[in-house]
Amino acid sequence: MSSLKEVLILAGGLGTRLSETVPGIQKCMAPVNGRPFLFYLIKYLQGQHISHFIFSLGYLSENIIDYIGAHFTQLNCSFSIEDSPLGTGGAIRKALTNSGEEKLLIVNGDTFFNVNLSALFLLHEEAQADCTIALKPMKNFDRYGCVDINERGQVKAFREKQTYAEGLINGGIYTLNKNAILRENLPEKFSFEKDYLEKYVAVSKIYGQVHDEYFIDIGIPEDYFRAQEELKQFV
Repeated sequence: MSSLKEVLILAGGLGTRLSETVPGIQKCMAPVNGRPFLFYLIKYLQGQHISHFIFSLGYLSENIIDYIGAHFTQLNCSFSIEDSPLGTGGAIRKALTNSGEEKLLIVNGDTFFNVNLSALFLLHEEAQADCTIALKPMKNFDRYGCVDINERGQVKAFREKQTYAEGLINGGIYTLNKNAILRENLPEKFSFEKDYLEKYVAVSKIYGQVHDEYFIDIGIPEDYFRAQEELKQFV
């Protein structure tokens, strides 16, 4: 069986909720034990045998380009830079011009989820899915929406953010068939989550796989400070 070789890292966000804690930088460049959060993400993906990295950038893109050039000199990578914000979906579609694969991994640049990518890709292939989402079981939360799947792993519904006693959240890691986005008549600027996943769930083959593994999203100060200690295990 073939394996995932390529990743698209979404790193164009402004980092608004972290701006007072780490002002003037993107979330993925926020320092964690003296290294940017992005360092841990790249190391994890290299360990899962990803061989080509595509970085989708916008705000202060030169900071990330300079960091990669200085600290990952052997990294096989390319950069897709937004002139103005395109939303997660628009950013993905623009960056796909840098992709040489029909299927690729997509991850958020401010999230670390210790997923077994081989297992995720196996389900994607076996189900002949358009998109397969890594799902994280969580309890007592209100920061995320919920994802409902059937016994085969096909996503049946996305539920809005509210207080849940328990449920599965979208962990921000996807295996995507490029054509699943390119074939649809989507606007230049759109949300991958709202305008593709949620709107097309009834007509596209969108699957989810549960990974009860370490997960952190540094989008809020509380979790950013927690990452300082917890991410040491992945160095």
